Order: sequence, then structure tokens, then C-alpha cells
Amino acid sequence: MKLTVRLARTLYLFTAFTMSIVLLLAVQDNGLAQAERADHVDSHRAHDHGQISASMTSMSGSKGSCQDQTLNCARSATPAFAPDGSLWLVWSGGGAISASKSTDLGKSFESAVEIARHDSFLDTGPDARPSVVIDKDYRIAIAYAFFKDKQWNAQANITTSLDKGKSFGLVHSIVNDPASQRFPSLALTPEGKLFAIWIDKRLVALAKKQGKPAEGGSIAYAWSNNMGETFGTEQIAEPSSCECCRIAVGLSKASLPVVVYRANFNGTTRDHASQLFEAPDQPGQPRQIANDNWVTNSCPHHGPAMTISEPGTLHTAWFTQGSTRSGTFYARSVDNGQHYSTPMPLGSTDKLSGRPYLLAVDRSIWLVWKNFDGKQASIWLQRSTDDGQTWTDPKQIAESVGYTDHPLLVSHKQHVYLSWLTAAKGYQLLEIGN
Repeated sequence: MKLTVRLARTLYLFTAFTMSIVLLLAVQDNGLAQAERADHVDSHRAHDHGQISASMTSMSGSKGSCQDQTLNCARSATPAFAPDGSLWLVWSGGGAISASKSTDLGKSFESAVEIARHDSFLDTGPDARPSVVIDKDYRIAIAYAFFKDKQWNAQANITTSLDKGKSFGLVHSIVNDPASQRFPSLALTPEGKLFAIWIDKRLVALAKKQGKPAEGGSIAYAWSNNMGETFGTEQIAEPSSCECCRIAVGLSKASLPVVVYRANFNGTTRDHASQLFEAPDQPGQPRQIANDNWVTNSCPHHGPAMTISEPGTLHTAWFTQGSTRSGTFYARSVDNGQHYSTPMPLGSTDKLSGRPYLLAVDRSIWLVWKNFDGKQASIWLQRSTDDGQTWTDPKQIAESVGYTDHPLLVSHKQHVYLSWLTAAKGYQLLEIGN
């Protein structure tokens, strides 16, 4: 045990200098900087950011910060397939949000379109990334967040293209409330209604104005009937949540939102919850996915993944460092989130496994995550062909040194692809099955 503690502390000290750069980007409010110093969070975040200095050198060709807004300097990249089979990629890099199209499955891209520029105020934290959806009429909506001030108050923005990406409309806020919002995620119903959900701080801001103690954030949402050009009234789905982890969102068989997020149980326990909407403006009761018992005031910056299969089974994966279990896990629910299967561990704790992602194609479930062994990151895959009841053995499908983005999955016409951005190898779209 003493040796394990010494090794953990050595890893922490080794990454402390480079982590200080990342913390400037990841901090979101005045109380977070101190919480970010927790060893168990920082040591795991080295998985993504421990080699940031080497990554900057690789991307820029020289020492120093990479300022290029092209894909070469991107911190995160999110893919989406258009109706014609072209691949759209939206990324954050060089202080800007940019987008481009590929007609050869990511081998080459057309000239990039700059969506918005915020320089150092762009939210490029470990769990922050742009969200993009494309409807059947080839309308594109892109959402992201940026910091409005040096107190880390953020704003969730959106822009829409109505001409197949040739041009994008005015970038504007999703919400009307002036409080901080981060981590916007988008989902699109088959009827073309756009659902936006984000971490919202309005209730925390109100409590502080009233002199009441308040921490965390809330889960807020809004609907749009015109692909994000305008939104209806913002509403709160859950008043209390973790404030620094992305939200996973999908649609039930009834085309209603299903969300999974890191909740804030009892004000201290940051375990995950699922919430199924019973009507477009009627969120159901949040239900705890697993009793991990992660009691912490720090920010994990490590949101969950989820997907819904053709039978309506809810599949989810997450990272935790609770007293009940620690590591990365998968579970499924066949009764609309009322009960979940026993969590299945993914990867190994000694290799810093994390950043899971899920994709369902009919009854086939694809599950990937990232390992870090101290020198390089590797992506591992497991697949289930029976709706998550049984799984193949883990298989390594990609690896890279230096900075690496989260692994994502995307599909088109039954073909499943790994989407992965790395400093050493650039952007990769790898077909992994059909």
C-alpha cells in the first residue's frame, strides 16, 4: 500500500507542472481551483493532459503554445455524418471553433469555416467539446461554450447552417439567463425538433445573492423548432448536479430525451444518475445508476457516456473513484432506468482507464475507452451483439503518444467508426465494424 501511495505521488509531481497549464483552462468558478488540487483527480487527469507540453511541441513544430486554429492544433474534435454520407468535423483549437467537411471519410478536409473566435476565453477544459447535429434536410447546428469573464462565468452558444454548411448564421446564446452555463449537448428528434441541455448556474447564483450557501450546478434544457435559431423557455430538469462534467444525451423509443450526468447526491456524493423525460417538458425522476459513493468536493471533469439500443435498453458507462468502487464501469437498464445491472469494470486502474464512449446499432453495442500506461494512450474496444448481455474480450484498436482527445464513436449506414484526434497522428476515422 505504501509503495502504491508513493508511486501515485510520484506521478502527481511529474505531471504537476504541465497540469498547471490545463488548470487555467479547466477552472470554472472561484472555488474550483483549490478543489482541482486533489491528488486522485489530478493523477487521473494526467491520462489526457500529462503530456501537454510535448503535444504542443508536436503540433506547433517548436516549443510554446500552439496558436493555429486549424485541425493541427485542435484540442477536441466532434464528428457527425450528413445525409449525403459526407463527414463533418467540428473542433476547438487556437482559440476558435471551426468546422469542415470530408467526402473521403476523414482522409482530407475542405477549407475550414471559422464558427467563432474567443481566444483564451474559449472553454477547452478536459470535458468541454463542441456538439454538432445534422438533420435529414442537411441543416447543421453547432453548440459550444466560452468564458465571459475572468471569473470563469461561461456562456453556451449555438449557430445554425441552413445551406448544407456553406454558411452559418449569427452565433448567439442558447439561454437568456445571465448566469454561467457550460457543457451544452444537442439531440435531434426524428421530427426535427432540437433538444439542448447544459450545466446551469442560475440557482447557485440566486442562492448566493440571498446569502445562502450553494455549490454545484443544475441540469437545464430548452427546445427549438428551427434547428437552434430560436429556443423556447429554458427549464430546470434537476436543481442539483456536479458543475464540471459533460452530459450524455440520447432519445428513447418515444423520441423523448434521456440524459445521464454526474449528480450531486446529498450535496457531497458525486455519483451518476439517469433521467428519462415522460413528455417533452416533463423530466422524470433522476435515478442513481450505481452507488459508487464518491464523496468529494473536487471536480472530476469526467462525464459519462450513454446510448439506447433498438429494444429500448439504456446502456451507460462512467468513471468513478468512490469508496464502493473505483475505475471505469458499464451497466445497462431494461426498465427505463429504474434498475441497472451490476457494474462491469473496464480496463484496469493501474493503467488509468477512462473516457468511455458507447454506440448502439440495432441490438449491437459498441464500447470503447482509453488507457494510459505512463507513456502512451491506447483505445480499447468491446462489442456486444445481444444488447449488452454478453461481451467480447477487450481488444486494442489504436494507440498514440502525446496529447490525445477522448475516443468517440460514430456510424453511417451500419458502418461503425472510431473518431480520434491525437497530436502525434492527427485526426483518424477508423472503421471498426458493421
